[in-house]
Amino acid sequence: MCGIAGFIDASLSTDEQSVVLEHMLEKIAHRGPDARGKWFFEGVALGQNRLSIIDLSEEGNQPMHYQHVSIVFNGEIYNYLEVREELKAKGYAFKTGSDTEVILASYIEWGTKCVERFVGMWAFALWDHKIKELFCSRDRFGIKPFYFISKGDKFYFGSEYKALKPTSVFDGEWNLDQISMGLQLGWNHSQETTYYKSMQSLAAGCNLIYKNGKIKISEYWDIKTHPALNCSYEESVELFRAAMNESIKLHMRSDVEVGCCLSGGLDSSTIASLVGKQFPETTFKAFNVYYEGKDAVDERPWVKEVIKKYPSIAPYYFSPSDDDIANAFERAIYHADVPLAGSSPISQYFVMQLAASKGIKVLLDGQGSDESLGGYMHSFYRLLGGMMKQGKIKEASAEINAHAKMQDFTGSKKTDLWLKSLLSAFSSEQKLYELEYKNYLPFLSNNKQIPFELKSIEGSRLSQFLYQLNKNTLLPTLLQFEDRNSMAFSIESRVPFLDHRIVELAFMLPDSAKIHRGVTKRILRDSMKGVLPEAIAERKDKKGFVTPGEVKWLRGPLKFLVEQDMGDIPFLTKAKTDMIMNDFKSGSNKYANLVWRLVVLKYWMGRN
Repeated sequence: MCGIAGFIDASLSTDEQSVVLEHMLEKIAHRGPDARGKWFFEGVALGQNRLSIIDLSEEGNQPMHYQHVSIVFNGEIYNYLEVREELKAKGYAFKTGSDTEVILASYIEWGTKCVERFVGMWAFALWDHKIKELFCSRDRFGIKPFYFISKGDKFYFGSEYKALKPTSVFDGEWNLDQISMGLQLGWNHSQETTYYKSMQSLAAGCNLIYKNGKIKISEYWDIKTHPALNCSYEESVELFRAAMNESIKLHMRSDVEVGCCLSGGLDSSTIASLVGKQFPETTFKAFNVYYEGKDAVDERPWVKEVIKKYPSIAPYYFSPSDDDIANAFERAIYHADVPLAGSSPISQYFVMQLAASKGIKVLLDGQGSDESLGGYMHSFYRLLGGMMKQGKIKEASAEINAHAKMQDFTGSKKTDLWLKSLLSAFSSEQKLYELEYKNYLPFLSNNKQIPFELKSIEGSRLSQFLYQLNKNTLLPTLLQFEDRNSMAFSIESRVPFLDHRIVELAFMLPDSAKIHRGVTKRILRDSMKGVLPEAIAERKDKKGFVTPGEVKWLRGPLKFLVEQDMGDIPFLTKAKTDMIMNDFKSGSNKYANLVWRLVVLKYWMGRN
């Protein structure tokens, strides 16, 4: 794990190249405090700040060279041992114990198709001396970031916005499409767009070739929503259990200590429980943040259920004060690179801070489960909408009644569930998100065009929704914060639910394996019977990195955000913006989440 940066720019002198690359690397020094490496060759520059996780020796430092190829790499190839053995059988020799060297040998053997053999998370840039070509790649889900600016015959890349800002090709012009999506939808990161017009993100699951001033981007992987798995539900439970066990085994590979986030929810508890079961002799540190007071948020009783079952897990807790929250905000937004979509990334920031204080360099986290297994409320709308569209009204009614009973819904909430499901039955994901973009909140932007286009796919109504969560609408934003919050403290965050084989299996399962009679993530719960504490396996509430809420913080420790001079933001409708702000200052909380996005955007813009 590390931070990478580099460029192809023949206009710079040797001394200028060194200065520019050093500035780029210094901006992302927090990503890799263990070593810094630079390499230059005929206008090509590669640099890395290293966080040593696999092969801690100097031999594992980068840039790394193998025959006619050189690389800087951020991430982990979890199955590197298996790939290395395959390459050894073909006659390749290795000088290091690193996964980086395995990537280099894999490229020589299989070319750009090598990434299809990897299980892991990565962003890398590889220079092929023979054909004078830069090969860049990003993992299937975009767990690891890769940004670039291409201008004429110049190409610059880096792990964060910050690495590219000191360069001559960065101009700082805002991307109003991305700003609008951030305000109206809370998407702080999509596949290619960034908050700057000149800067692009390499989309997840894509390779990029740069040669002679030209870029070619190609997709090497996508989620398939078919064919369906041809087996019984009981058999699919066994397959899912085996896939989870394998993912945990691979994600625990490390030459440094591994810990985990443990909120007490289903996903993080699954990871901690599997580690506790597979590695009972290993003390495994787990980290939790809670809030006291009137709007208390405290998951410690659930965490204790996990600890009771697996005594090898050592819990650590932190309860932030108002001063902690106010002080952390400035640092969190600096590291985020983008405006914070809500308050939960600050809770995540505190978790990473706590883990770092206990010497942890690798942390397992539960991102990615909800997006594949139907963990969000909106999943019900699509499931029921699909049933309605197929004329399965009786089945839809049984599902609604079960869900309403489980959640103790009132009659009006039950009616609302019917209506939203009916809307999902006859509207595409594109149309639904357009509707939300224009109508969910007062539309503040002068940017009237719909700034996104979602890929249309086959599959059930629920599968179409989950596909967009993974590829476009939610997971990219969550992974943005996952990366920045962890790397702010030089921690490698790993997400076992995003082993692509688990996601592929999930999309081959019928809808009923994900949601059934009001129970979300059904197959996860059933596959973890005997592993998870029973109380957690039966939890029906949905919580993430919960905070006391945007309202409390904006009226409390972060009140200074509301009190800042909003001025006249040229790409927003001033009259509507002023109305929203004045209503909130007068005591109305109706559009508190929009107020949060608005004031955080203003604060972020003033510092970028």
